[in-house]
Amino acid sequence: MQQSFINELRNIVGEQYTLADRESLAVYGYDSTPELESLPGAVVLPGSGEEVARIMALCHGAGVSVTPRGSGTNLSGGSLSVNSGVVVQTSRLNRIVEIDEENLTATVEPGVITSALHREVESRGLFYPPDPGSMNISTMGGNVAENSGGLRGLKYGVTADYVMGLETVLADGTVLRSGGKVVKDVAGYSLNPLLVSSEGTLGFFTGITVKLIPRPRSKVTMLAHFPALQDAALAVSAIIAAKVIPATLEILDRVTIRCVEEYAHVGLPLDVDAVLLIEVDGHPAVTAEEALAVEEICKRYRSSFFQTAATADEALKLATARRTALSALARLKPTTILEDATVPRSCIAPMLQVIQAAAAKHNVTIGTFGHAGDGNLHPTCLTDERDQDEIKRAHAAFEEIFDAAIAMGGTITGEHGVGIAKKKYLPRLVGESGIRVMRGIKNAFDPKGILNPGKVF
Repeated sequence: MQQSFINELRNIVGEQYTLADRESLAVYGYDSTPELESLPGAVVLPGSGEEVARIMALCHGAGVSVTPRGSGTNLSGGSLSVNSGVVVQTSRLNRIVEIDEENLTATVEPGVITSALHREVESRGLFYPPDPGSMNISTMGGNVAENSGGLRGLKYGVTADYVMGLETVLADGTVLRSGGKVVKDVAGYSLNPLLVSSEGTLGFFTGITVKLIPRPRSKVTMLAHFPALQDAALAVSAIIAAKVIPATLEILDRVTIRCVEEYAHVGLPLDVDAVLLIEVDGHPAVTAEEALAVEEICKRYRSSFFQTAATADEALKLATARRTALSALARLKPTTILEDATVPRSCIAPMLQVIQAAAAKHNVTIGTFGHAGDGNLHPTCLTDERDQDEIKRAHAAFEEIFDAAIAMGGTITGEHGVGIAKKKYLPRLVGESGIRVMRGIKNAFDPKGILNPGKVF
């Protein structure tokens, strides 16, 4: 990247917040996606939306690509600059601008850490439900760009269900404001749903307004052990069919259970094929009734042990079993390929069978955990990218898993996005017409193709 262009970036954000030396750039040459590395040409850390707009205008005029980046927790390569462009990092855009208790909204900058927003609104008796597994690290801008879900997605939905307003800097530096605090708004095209999950390819978020709800009055946390994985999966479907919608309904298979117990020592059984972590919340009378129904269903499907947390500390300990799953699995081998194949809830059992069969066929280790209640599974391959034969077998297993998910009416990604890693699968899912429409939208927003190029298509 030419020094004169870097100097112009410095004029916008200051020398301290413009990184161009190779050692500094190396930090931004990877994210949480295995096997992918790509060094940017420069990194800038703007301190305001106005600076973002000036950066975008400069890059647009020079034809230089721009990649938005939060904390780098992306799992599909979405926060990597693939052509030595400019990475715009959001850590300085970290203000919770407003908590509006009258309108039940929060307005934040994109660099706000998700859990920081949780703590702030919960201190006021309010609730922001989306809780991605990376919430202690991930940023709100990244959550919106990827439409993050989380453990509470079954009952409360995903990020898109809470985004009310966006301030977005477009490719040429102009600012687009869509939505706001009003509950009803049908004026023109609905732009927020289009921008959410666009993976940084349509614009750069500089302001985000999200809906808040009252904090649930009570919560019951339960853990059910199942000697057979199939029975656990069937219990999930039965709970939903009984018209009980838990806040959390998570599954861990045998491989994951062993790894979590060795890592976190939370008292998980080592002689079962699966455990379900279940939380119901709401009015105390309702949660008591739903907890009883869940227990009866789990026992009907041959749960060998059922535990209800008696205290908040016990509930936290049980929840830890799920939240540490990825960290626990990642300890076993140098490379962890975490995927997010998603199927209709009724297909959970056959999808788990497909994952196990693919792992056996290709002789790779796959631990599966995930949001069983909404069909979002995380088959996680434990491998070593230095072993090219094993990596090849791992990708072959995932190809079978994704094809099976599509055949079941599911999708190739429920949370992590397409990015670089899943581009080849997207046409199989949406077809030629779907790709054509998406490319048309991309060209309308970004005719020069400078916004996060090399992603999605």
